[in-house]
Amino acid sequence: MDGTLLNSIAAAERVWSRWALKHGLNLETFLPTMHGKRGIDTISALNLPGIDVVREALEVERGEIEDLEGIVPIPGAIDFLKSLPAERWAIVTSAPSALARARIGAAGLPQPLKIVTAEDVKIGKPDPAGYRLGAERLGFDPSRCLVFEDVLAGVRAGEAAGADVAVITATHAHPLETSHPTIASYETLRVEFDASLGLRIKAAE
Repeated sequence: MDGTLLNSIAAAERVWSRWALKHGLNLETFLPTMHGKRGIDTISALNLPGIDVVREALEVERGEIEDLEGIVPIPGAIDFLKSLPAERWAIVTSAPSALARARIGAAGLPQPLKIVTAEDVKIGKPDPAGYRLGAERLGFDPSRCLVFEDVLAGVRAGEAAGADVAVITATHAHPLETSHPTIASYETLRVEFDASLGLRIKAAE
């Protein structure tokens, strides 16, 4: 979702920056580590002494739900999603459910029929559990699915699930080295659907 269908970098970094400064962290080294992962996993990995990880994660979540300013769709994402059969796509996000729904609404994206959020898995990305669950909810084996990702943790999760992966580069300040196809925006894609042949995504002519 974040960085893949919508751009929430400014809002997320505002909230996480306030939290990080409160705990004496260096923003330059910390901020690149918090994208694409569950907040509770990000905080746990820091091993900060004397903090309640769950309480801190909830504090950040509340801040992110309250700060939706500047959240916008990735170019072409709205039309792309609307061109897909609603039962053929899902969002698998590291965000908690309330935050995911708020950001989807703020960006003007269609709400998915199927969604997997932070509460649905015990271990977040790069663990493949989220993508496996997303495929299950769609009724397909992961090997029949295409994962759109923007960060390494998500790419690894998609790979480990056994899915094909495409990397969205719309929000990248630095290139992500990958052997997977890269897509700058959804404006370059078109969707073909046939009941007998299935779903195909192709480069726009």
